[in-house]
Amino acid sequence: MATDSTLQSISYKRGSLQLLDQRKLPLETIYLDIRDSTDGWSAIRDMVVRGAPAIAIAAALSLAVEVCNMGAFKGTSADAASFLAKKLEYLVSSRPTAVNLSDAATKLKEVISKAAANASEAKTIFQAYIEAAEIMLKDDVASNKAIGSYGASFLHCHLKDSKRMSVLTHCNTGSLATAGYGTALGVIRSLHAEGVLERAYCTETRPFNQGSRLTAFELVHDNIPATLIADSAAAALMKAGHVNAVIVGADRVAANGDTANKIGTYSLALCANHHGIPFYVAAPLTSIDLSLSSGQEIVIEERSAKELLHTRGGLGEQVAASGISVWNPAFDVTPANMISGIITEKGVITKTGSDAFDIKIFIKKALGNS
Repeated sequence: MATDSTLQSISYKRGSLQLLDQRKLPLETIYLDIRDSTDGWSAIRDMVVRGAPAIAIAAALSLAVEVCNMGAFKGTSADAASFLAKKLEYLVSSRPTAVNLSDAATKLKEVISKAAANASEAKTIFQAYIEAAEIMLKDDVASNKAIGSYGASFLHCHLKDSKRMSVLTHCNTGSLATAGYGTALGVIRSLHAEGVLERAYCTETRPFNQGSRLTAFELVHDNIPATLIADSAAAALMKAGHVNAVIVGADRVAANGDTANKIGTYSLALCANHHGIPFYVAAPLTSIDLSLSSGQEIVIEERSAKELLHTRGGLGEQVAASGISVWNPAFDVTPANMISGIITEKGVITKTGSDAFDIKIFIKKALGNS
């Protein structure tokens, strides 16, 4: 769970789950009760909760709450395992681009299978699932804090003027996008805690405005010196010499380092490369999908046209001409050759002598030492 000093997108105790409705921020703070996997699926799809790590945790816990409060289950342990597996597959369909969700489902299915092999009662399977989902919640916060620590240390050692640095970030990758603390925003939090952060810049992140509504909200909440900019102002900000590094999150990282993240990330990488500014991705190892050789294989979700046609990411009044066609991809893919390093909870993945990431070897070593 998040610490008392940070914002909390997920409020959970066994049998009860509430999600902060991020569509209402920053003007209203409303938590919605999530009673089952159907509520969880809708909350994820409708962007009540968003951010790859938070999506995975919310999905897992929504099913945990469902089975915790379920009446008598008429079936065998095998039936219980099948029930849970089907529910997990359903939850994964809510948002396909974020690999953390499918990764969590795969790991939870493994827990279910092991439990089913050794148990004769359905309640034993459900108990094993609930405990595994709760461990994921706890581990996510620890993982984020490790990302923040590794990232801050790495930037402090590798950047010029590292005693007072300004960092630009995109979308929302903080406590609201995770179980607590954050990934890219976690690095910014760590830099601020160490007294080396001059200023954080956040983009508005059109069309859903996660930057202006959520990241700005978190930065103000934590009293971190910060400035909001229009998405289209990033290049000018870099040209003016106000950015020492760009740090973003990730929804899916391919085996070669190509990274899918919120739409507009690729544009920032192009600008950063042009101006000689290092561009970093901060993400847990669960965001890395070794089954994909490159970003060309990443499925990109397309969102409703209404998000562009109306204000407030589709929730407000219409501002665009009726009848206009809309292309609204939720993510884009930044090529690995534009990424300076990938900050994880096990350290920073840097490029080898061939100027390429060797992610498989890094993960093998990291997990072997865990």
